[in-house]
Amino acid sequence: MHTDAIHQSQFVLLNNSSTPVLSRLSFHAGEPFAVTVSFRTERGRWVEWTFARELLVTGLTDPAGLGDVRVRPDLSEDEAMLTLEIESPDGYASFELEREDVETFLESTYDLVPLGSESEHFDVEALIEEISNV
Repeated sequence: MHTDAIHQSQFVLLNNSSTPVLSRLSFHAGEPFAVTVSFRTERGRWVEWTFARELLVTGLTDPAGLGDVRVRPDLSEDEAMLTLEIESPDGYASFELEREDVETFLESTYDLVPLGSESEHFDVEALIEEISNV
């Protein structure tokens, strides 16, 4: 079975709380530059953030991101964790992700679209059609 998408779910900690939050990392080969992280809310809905896959790759080893989404290793406390910070006009949240889970997810995305080959998999015509039909 061949798929053009990867979805990986895990529980993460929100703002140092003791209750984990269900999260999901997603990647679609049709959008090779992007990954989406989703968090399940108390009401069973999902809040999604889409950002550059490269940001997640860089965040494994170094602080990455200057805008609404930032990823960094949590070397001060636990090398096995990554910190994902999300900020918007509506608020701020900090999530702790298992480094190994993120690495496994990224390796799966590389099987679909190797790093550096994203532009070969990006359908510019589909994007033009999508934005012109709004």
